[in-house]
Amino acid sequence: MLAFGMFLFVSIFFVVLGIISWRSEKPVRFWNISQEIQVSDIKKYNRAVSKMWFVFAVYLAAAGLPVLAGQNNAWIVWTILGSMFGVIALMIVYVRIEKKYRIYE
Repeated sequence: MLAFGMFLFVSIFFVVLGIISWRSEKPVRFWNISQEIQVSDIKKYNRAVSKMWFVFAVYLAAAGLPVLAGQNNAWIVWTILGSMFGVIALMIVYVRIEKKYRIYE
């Protein structure tokens, strides 16, 4: 139960990150805090990034569900591999969002 609680806590963190991204007036950053990014439409870019965070939060909470059945459950593989592939998918989705909205100087 504690492990699932940690998955939910991290998922809530990503929901909060999505809300902050949604309301931000400046383009939100993903890779680096000091990296400035120039985008064509700040509002659409921030909305796309915040939707990415919301979907990832739901996915991460779902990936943690097998932990409720116990650690000796065969479905725990879904939690381990699902989390890993989820983070990789998160990076791929962000690269596509950045490619769509970024202005290269």
